Amino acid sequence: MQKLIKNGVVSNDNWTVLKVASGPEVLQAAPGKAMIIPLQLWKDFREEVEEYTGSIAIWLDSNETVDRIGPDLHTLPLIALNFPAFSDGRSYTSARELRESLNYEGEIRAIGDVLRDQIYYMSRCGFDSFALRHDQDPEACLAAFKDFKTGYQSSVAEPLPLFRRR
Repeated sequence: MQKLIKNGVVSNDNWTVLKVASGPEVLQAAPGKAMIIPLQLWKDFREEVEEYTGSIAIWLDSNETVDRIGPDLHTLPLIALNFPAFSDGRSYTSARELRESLNYEGEIRAIGDVLRDQIYYMSRCGFDSFALRHDQDPEACLAAFKDFKTGYQSSVAEPLPLFRRR
């Protein structure tokens, strides 16, 4: 079972990310599993997805905006945001929008090209779990949360910038 960092500890990943899907028939191959499916599959085949016997969450690619989720946002236990390349930072904004503008309280997971050097900053934007790239050691990546004692900018975790905290 793949490992991930969740709430600051290494744990087993009980979710399976469905990267590519043409229709809901792919769910029948893994009945009862906890699946993270593409947003478009969830939107296009909503009725069939609701009949699935396992847990369902969605993932958004970096070019998809969180407002596409719609009114069912708060019924989702997890929203995964994809980083197709470590240099693509659009999902940072999506995480912050989910937490600050939409008041999403569920799990926000970083998936894709997730590296140790990013997870401190991701956590400041609202991510609370990190499915690291295959070549990253989750135990070693825990040290990233201690790279900095404080941040200058405001964040989801610390709404006031440093100059306002004095």
